[in-house]
Amino acid sequence: MKTIGFIGIGLMGRPMSSRLLGAGFSLTVWNRSFEKCLPLVNDGAKQAASVNDVVSSCDVICLCLSDTMAVEQVVAKVLPEFTQGQVVVDFSSIDPISTRRLASQVQQKGAFWVDCPVSGGVAGAAAGTLAMMAGGEEVIVDQLRPVLAHLSSRVTYMGPNGAGQYTKICNQMIVGCNALVIAEVVALAEKAGVNSQKLAEAFAGGFADSKPLQILAPEMAERRFDPIKWHVKTLSKDLDMAIEHSKIVASSTPMSALAAQLMRLHACQGFADKDPSTLIRLYTEAANDHDG
Repeated sequence: MKTIGFIGIGLMGRPMSSRLLGAGFSLTVWNRSFEKCLPLVNDGAKQAASVNDVVSSCDVICLCLSDTMAVEQVVAKVLPEFTQGQVVVDFSSIDPISTRRLASQVQQKGAFWVDCPVSGGVAGAAAGTLAMMAGGEEVIVDQLRPVLAHLSSRVTYMGPNGAGQYTKICNQMIVGCNALVIAEVVALAEKAGVNSQKLAEAFAGGFADSKPLQILAPEMAERRFDPIKWHVKTLSKDLDMAIEHSKIVASSTPMSALAAQLMRLHACQGFADKDPSTLIRLYTEAANDHDG
């Protein structure tokens, strides 16, 4: 695992790539919008001429893409380039069944697939404190730990391919429902005459406390929506995936189903590319008031 390729230099991909560079790894990067790679190239990364060049020149190929379709399109394009012993590490949050199919395709070329979605947002990516949930062959996950240690505070092996993605779906069910309830709480407090800016302080250390609460409640109370840490459309996509797979495995998810509807409503009102802290506007402001 001497050379690493990173495909997808977005909100999460850029700080993760930067940390790998800082750790001394030889890094080749590619992004559909090539200009996003330039800061990394200035720091010593190699910019691939094409996505195929990443796969043909690297031992470990990291993916950090927006959705299932994006991952499928990239893999379909680069599949002929895979050779014996290469490892794909997919940090994207995508469909578990598609993950198993993609893993099988890559394995037929003699390579390995590890689905390794992450939680912790841009701040966690920049600090190297992401929580990672891995699916695939455990021995391959263990071989990757020296690389993943520079990106995460914890890598938990969850089972065979697809298990990492199912774990991330569970993670997003909690995060999405939590974000919506926090918005309800901030709105209720304000309308009742409570200082909403002190809610996070008041709940700290109690049973209502959580990382989303400590991050989102102050931002919602102050209407502070920038910088964007992650997108409403991402939570919407993940909650929709949770509902889809609840049908496949015959598990009831009524709270997440309502959260998915509310998140989609918020996205459709012009907030798809905004931070989830904007969810406060579902409860406090006119739907067409998008200033700030």
